[in-house]
Amino acid sequence: MTSRSADLFGLAVLVSGNGSNLQAIIDACADGTLGAEVKVVISNRPDAYALTRAADAGVPTLVIEQGDQPRRVYDSELARAVATVGVDLVVLAGWDRLLSEAFVTHHTVVNLHPAKPGVFPGLGAIEKAFSGWLDGTVTSGGVMVHFVPDEGVDDGPVIETEEVPFEPDDTLETFTERVHATEHRVVVKAIDKVIALAARQPLR
Repeated sequence: MTSRSADLFGLAVLVSGNGSNLQAIIDACADGTLGAEVKVVISNRPDAYALTRAADAGVPTLVIEQGDQPRRVYDSELARAVATVGVDLVVLAGWDRLLSEAFVTHHTVVNLHPAKPGVFPGLGAIEKAFSGWLDGTVTSGGVMVHFVPDEGVDDGPVIETEEVPFEPDDTLETFTERVHATEHRVVVKAIDKVIALAARQPLR
């Protein structure tokens, strides 16, 4: 990756898996959709394909595994690693751990979650929405990006959200594909909103 202007909004992206949302962020930075730069990608899983995506784009990567460390000790280590890089915003894009106050009190954090606000917090949100549609208790799924001000689970202030309607012939696979495509749009829109907010007032 070529050197970017120092006035670009600095991002740290935390990932645990495939990294398709990370790719959407990297692409939006590269084409100027976002006035931002991904300064580091951090994973808790050394085999996460997201690390390959980052490396291919020339973005520095770190692997910080929890191992036997207590949650808050690990989160403190993670917070120090992010602080060393120096970023404006931490984006959780497929990060599979809940962060404690040992991390979130030190950084401005946003999280991408594949559900509508207040619905299906935690893991398995896509599968839960699909099951709810099958039994008639759910009419649509969704995606949101929200701030992470504390240790709550997917319940921080919402920045951007979009509904993902079900289609009559949906399978879990087709619904999941549309949710992921929606995530790619929503996460970029949300980061852009945070950048605009930061231009008007400090984030912390």
